[in-house]
Amino acid sequence: MNYTNLRQWLETLRKEKDLAVIDAPVDPYLELAEIHRRVIEEGGPALLFTNVKGTPFPVATNLFGTPRRVDMAFGPRPEQLMKSLIGATETLLPPTFTALWNERGLIKDILKVGLKTVPQQDAPIMGVQVTDRPLKDLPKITSWQEDGGPFITLPLVYTESPSKPKDHNLGMYRIQIYDDQTTGIHWQIHKGGGFHYYEAEQQNQALPVSVFVGGPPALIASAIAPVPEHLPELLLTSLIMGEKLPLTDNPLGGHRIPAEAEFAIHGLVPPHERRLEGPFGDHYGYYSLAHDFPVMHVKHMWRRKDAIFPATIVGKPRQEDYYLGDFLQRLLSPAFPMVMPAVRSLWTYAETGFHALTAAVVRESYSREALVSAFRILGEGQLSLTKFLMLTNRPLDLSDFNETLEAVLERFNPSTDLFIFNNTSHDTLDYTGKKLNHGSKAVMLGIGQPVRELPRVYEEGNIPGIDQVKAYCGGCLVVSGASYEQDPGLAERTMKHMGERDTAWPMVILVDDAAQTSATQTSFLWTVFTRFNPATDMFAAAEVRDHHLSYKLPIVIDARMKPGYPDELFPREDIVKTVDKRWHEYFNKPSTL
Repeated sequence: MNYTNLRQWLETLRKEKDLAVIDAPVDPYLELAEIHRRVIEEGGPALLFTNVKGTPFPVATNLFGTPRRVDMAFGPRPEQLMKSLIGATETLLPPTFTALWNERGLIKDILKVGLKTVPQQDAPIMGVQVTDRPLKDLPKITSWQEDGGPFITLPLVYTESPSKPKDHNLGMYRIQIYDDQTTGIHWQIHKGGGFHYYEAEQQNQALPVSVFVGGPPALIASAIAPVPEHLPELLLTSLIMGEKLPLTDNPLGGHRIPAEAEFAIHGLVPPHERRLEGPFGDHYGYYSLAHDFPVMHVKHMWRRKDAIFPATIVGKPRQEDYYLGDFLQRLLSPAFPMVMPAVRSLWTYAETGFHALTAAVVRESYSREALVSAFRILGEGQLSLTKFLMLTNRPLDLSDFNETLEAVLERFNPSTDLFIFNNTSHDTLDYTGKKLNHGSKAVMLGIGQPVRELPRVYEEGNIPGIDQVKAYCGGCLVVSGASYEQDPGLAERTMKHMGERDTAWPMVILVDDAAQTSATQTSFLWTVFTRFNPATDMFAAAEVRDHHLSYKLPIVIDARMKPGYPDELFPREDIVKTVDKRWHEYFNKPSTL
């Protein structure tokens, strides 16, 4: 089924008994978020809060928080269509009558993709216009106790290039509500909306911004999709829906509005105006700190007469964004070989915040071609923010991280296959670098035939300063000892000791708790890749050869928490107790957590 609006989706969830309606009064300050987190941890249903304090609007959360719900929301058709489109680039070039006839079904599907304008009277979004203090009645959802204030957490932020209005961007950039008519807007580096604002600011112009909330599930998914810069997200929405996306004109001027959205907030972001935004507990599992960001001055808002406010809660993986991200990777992955012909497949890992770790299967038709692919990946859109990139030419399922890491470590030659680049850009939410938006990158190649057999059981005796040793997978050892503050030199000493011992383990990870980190793929990926900066936290014996750093095994990564890192996210204890006490009021059953 193609869902054209939020309530169609909610009704399906209700019929499938996958929606819990909570009529008990719930505080949007911390309580709502704690309920959501427990339900998603249990793999529970979508939630509809009908009695949220301080707002007349129901709040819907956990809309896509299980693989089943994602499959129900989007179905197999978008992925099948994308694969057919990619395949057609070979069968239709050059075009022939026979080829066109054979692809007539695909051509029919393509003709459904696009935008259409509907009259204002047929657009539910035009139900109510609010010009006086437009944000006053919106739910003021605060997810974590150290957050800088309430946030809109599923905002679909729409902008257009000042010089090329057809060049639009729909992105999900968090919106902090400062007051009834002013918000922050968290444009991270290398994001389309930020490019539009930079262009406007260079011309000393205010940038018109529209923030849509709700609408078709496909619209929400498209806003977070890592599409190439000039691929219109609204067309991706249409492709996922399987029909044209209806828009309506705004009688007050400005951007057109998705006709089936729940809310449409319109304002201006002046040039050169900044205000402290944050902190915010984000999908990395830590607080992103407060920094100066642009400010939106809201002029008016449209909404449905019976509007429902969709929201999400982010934090340590796995959260709702994990499941949406997984779907979008499956949807878009067939397109990577078109854009980067030597890249056979590519995967980013949601458990690491996506940008911290990427792996790819690449072509190696001549010696060192894999390095060409590495530079190509690091130059492609949001992939340019990748912190750690692993490449192999062995075909495998990249979503299986353990298999991927073992394939690389079996083939990895430390003297030629590890590259660390310092003084590069860094994802705004990654605080492992020494300065906001600045850090480093590492590229590790595992190409050709295996050159070593990987150990799987540690049998090399005590390591000075180390009190826990766990084998995570073949060739990767996880160890822990003193904290970084107690012993900042432990990683380097461990590298020297194991190198002198001629260890069989090519990779050693130093963490705060080896048992906890190595317990699951999720805990390993989250702990390790959100807690190290390659240039400052990777250790290996090395020498300079012809301007190249040639490394020796082992490679030791210091993934302990360090001074200056943001705090890890934990719920406030009194809120935990409140939700424990009230759980039966929400669901008429005791909490299992």
